[in-house]
Amino acid sequence: MLVEIQTSDDCSTNAAARSSYFTVSGLTGSTQTVNIPFTQWAGANAASVRSFVFQGFSTDGTWEIGQTSFSCGGGSGDSSATASSASRSLSSTSQTSISASTTPSAPLGECTDLLIDDWSSQSRLTFLFYNALLLPTSDDGTMQSIVVSNNRVTFTPADNSYFYSMVGCISATNKYGGIGMNIDAPAGTTLQVEIQTSASCDSSSPTSRSLSSTQLGWTFDGTEKYYSIPFSSFSGLDTGHITAILFSSLNQAVTFGPMAFYCGNNGSPYPIASASQPAVPTSTIPATTGPTSFVIDAFTDPNANALGFWHGGDDPATYSISGGRITFSINGNADLSWYTQLSGSCTDFSPNDNGYLHIAYTGSAAFSVALQQHNPSCNANVAPYPQTWDDVEAGRYSNSGNTDIYIPMTHFNIDRSKAIGLAFKGFYARASTTVSRIEIVRTVPSGFSVPSKIETAPLYFACTRPNSFAFAIDDGAPAYAQQVLEAVNEANIKVTFFTVGAPLLDTGNNLTNVYKEMLSRGHQMAYHSFTHPPMEGLPDKAAIDSELTQAIDAVQKTLNVR
Repeated sequence: MLVEIQTSDDCSTNAAARSSYFTVSGLTGSTQTVNIPFTQWAGANAASVRSFVFQGFSTDGTWEIGQTSFSCGGGSGDSSATASSASRSLSSTSQTSISASTTPSAPLGECTDLLIDDWSSQSRLTFLFYNALLLPTSDDGTMQSIVVSNNRVTFTPADNSYFYSMVGCISATNKYGGIGMNIDAPAGTTLQVEIQTSASCDSSSPTSRSLSSTQLGWTFDGTEKYYSIPFSSFSGLDTGHITAILFSSLNQAVTFGPMAFYCGNNGSPYPIASASQPAVPTSTIPATTGPTSFVIDAFTDPNANALGFWHGGDDPATYSISGGRITFSINGNADLSWYTQLSGSCTDFSPNDNGYLHIAYTGSAAFSVALQQHNPSCNANVAPYPQTWDDVEAGRYSNSGNTDIYIPMTHFNIDRSKAIGLAFKGFYARASTTVSRIEIVRTVPSGFSVPSKIETAPLYFACTRPNSFAFAIDDGAPAYAQQVLEAVNEANIKVTFFTVGAPLLDTGNNLTNVYKEMLSRGHQMAYHSFTHPPMEGLPDKAAIDSELTQAIDAVQKTLNVR
């Protein structure tokens, strides 16, 4: 294991941090006390210590790091800590450190339910490992799948899988009566609920109390219902210092709705603001008439469309073709797309500019439709391929009966003389969509109001200056950030780091200091959203704006730049 210490010349806010490393060896596999003299970190300034980073673990599996403290002189400060035999220590499975704080009880009569997780983002849950409190949450790494959609999460367990969510150190006494959520599970489903507490708010050594779903009086029948976890049901529970909730022993897949502490003795489903409908056009445009009509896809062949070219998707398990129809069951995973090609290379689609793309469908119109553009040489071996695309929100172009979509070809703001194909993407609802026909038609039916085009920005995937390229590095695991910084410095290049906002607010992962050092060395920073969701899969403009504004605020707060 590698222990990194970050120090600086002084403790001022703008002082650049520098790193020194020490390799811990001789570990036995049991609890040990490890003392590292400052002299072992070459070049470290013991008068201005900023942070420690634990990394480079030599074996897979769970590592437990107990209390870490400074010891006086050459003392042997006791840094060992073990979890009680009746509980799991969650600090070792968390992706980020846990900052514990006690939440005081509200004055009598002043209480609002406290949201733990609204399952608003797949990436926040399974990429950043944060809940709605921006505290660590994760499974034990054995779940077969964890799928977030429509403020719901579905856990498909393997044997002995468990999932937990940290809550800091909540004082629920005389305030919160329990934790509740909606659950949808098949008949016969059982699971275990564990509440963890710590009188010292130390989440690495919790005390646990567990009850089975049967003991809680829960029964499931395949429909979504509200279930509560009353704290009074757990004998001896320290309600003044609740640190985590854990679910284990799931014998079937279960779906959770928003999970929250509820006030008083009776809970109810936590309210989630409904997504706004697709933007209503402020104006309409006159219908036009194109030169011709032709079918692009009628779904008679699982491998090719009506033009004889390939069609297919990112994940074949999420769609099926049968009986002249394709049904998309993507469950709101906006990262997944489906494609149908217009040619084997470039095709000039501009003669259809006065025509319309017609999509006959049933079900949900909560997705986007994109027209893709080839690169200037129309060469699939030259990156980027495709060069760019423009997409529109399908629901804006649907008729009132929700059966037909008509999109003016001019609403795809690309070079239509170099079209490659169409893509259905950004599915943001759990409801399925069935499409029976994709075609170009000359005009729209009588009475159909053609919406005006909503302005879209061009997408660039290559430098516009000839013979040039740029390095852009996305945020990832905090443990690698310092290593990436050292690598680019050794190469003597400047790069743009795209930072996710939420991890900057986590004081335990040291990202803020790393990014300060990046800026001091002349690198550029750019925004990469707040919780890293697929932006086009967010349900409405308000959700997109929230991701951007929270990211801007996080950078301003932690790095003092905009």
